[in-house]
Amino acid sequence: MYKSYDLRILSIFVLLCGVARSQLTVDFYSTSCPNLLALVRREVKNAIRNEMRMAASLLRLHFHDCFVNGCDGSVLLDGSDGEKFAAPNLNSARGFEVIDAIKSAVESACPNIVSCADILTIAARDSVLLSGGPSWKVLLGRRDGLVSNQTGANLSLPSPFESLDAIIAKFAAVGLNTTDVVALSGGHTIGLSRCAFFSDRLSNFSGTGAPDSTLDSSLIPDLQAACPANSDGNNTVALDVTSRDLFDNHYFVNLVNGRGILQSDQSLFSSDLALSTTKNIAQLYSNNSAVFFGDFVNSMIKMGSISPLTGSNGEIRKNCRVVNS
Repeated sequence: MYKSYDLRILSIFVLLCGVARSQLTVDFYSTSCPNLLALVRREVKNAIRNEMRMAASLLRLHFHDCFVNGCDGSVLLDGSDGEKFAAPNLNSARGFEVIDAIKSAVESACPNIVSCADILTIAARDSVLLSGGPSWKVLLGRRDGLVSNQTGANLSLPSPFESLDAIIAKFAAVGLNTTDVVALSGGHTIGLSRCAFFSDRLSNFSGTGAPDSTLDSSLIPDLQAACPANSDGNNTVALDVTSRDLFDNHYFVNLVNGRGILQSDQSLFSSDLALSTTKNIAQLYSNNSAVFFGDFVNSMIKMGSISPLTGSNGEIRKNCRVVNS
C-alpha cells in the first residue's frame, strides 16, 4: 500500500518548492563568475578521463545530496555525524576529492562566489553529458547548508533492498512522482554496484535456496564468479551489463529482459506494483531513448530544485567539507 500524505501539507510543499525554484536562474553567475561552467567542465572531464566510473559517482552524489535537506551541499560535509557516513553512503559515496578540485579551481577564479551545492549540480550535468547523455541548462543560485543530517540520510535515501512502493513513497516525500522514479533510476545506465547490494539474488550459497526468478538465469554464473560466496561483498559489477560507461537507454532494455542487477531496479518492470505504476514507462524508455533523455532532463531539473537555500539563507562555503568559521 502507498503511504498516505496530508494533501494540504503536500500542496504547501509544492508551492514552497516552486517559489524556491523561481529564485534559481541559468545565468546566476554570468557576471560574477562568467567562466564557471568551463571551469567545472574541465575538472569533470579530467576526473572522468582518469576514471570513467567517476561520472556515475558524481551523478549519485548530487542525487544523495538533494534527497536530504534539499540540494544544499550537505552531503559534502565532513564529520562522523555527517551524511557521508550514513549507511547508504558509507564506503559507497565517492567523488568528494573531485568536488574539492573543482572548488579550488573556482575559488581561484571567483573567490567566495559559487556554492558547493551549485558546483555539485553542474558536475552532475557534465557527468551525464560527457558519458554520452543529454545536456541541459542548469538552474543556479543555491547556497550551502550549515548542517549535515545523517539520520535524514538513513531514513530518506532509497535503498536497493526496498520494495517499489517504499521507493515511490520516498520520491513522493520530496515532491517527485512515478515518472521521476523511473527516469532518475535510468542514471544506473552508468556506474557499478557492490556485490553486497545484489548477491542475495544469485542464490542461497548454502545450496538450499534458488536464484531470484526475475533475474535472467544466463547472467547468474558470471555474477556468481564476480561475487564469490566467501567474498566481503565489496567486489563490483556494472549496473548496465550492456554498455557500462555509456549513458543510453540500455538500462531499460536490460530490465525488459530481466537483466537488471539490483532488485530495486528490476522491480520497476517485474514487480506486481509495476503493472500499474512503472512498467509501461520503463517499456517506453527501452524503445525510445529520446523520450528517456527528455524525461531524465526534466526530472534532474526538478530534483535539483528540491528545497534550495537562496537569498541570505545558508552560506557560500570556502571549503566544501566544512562550514565557514
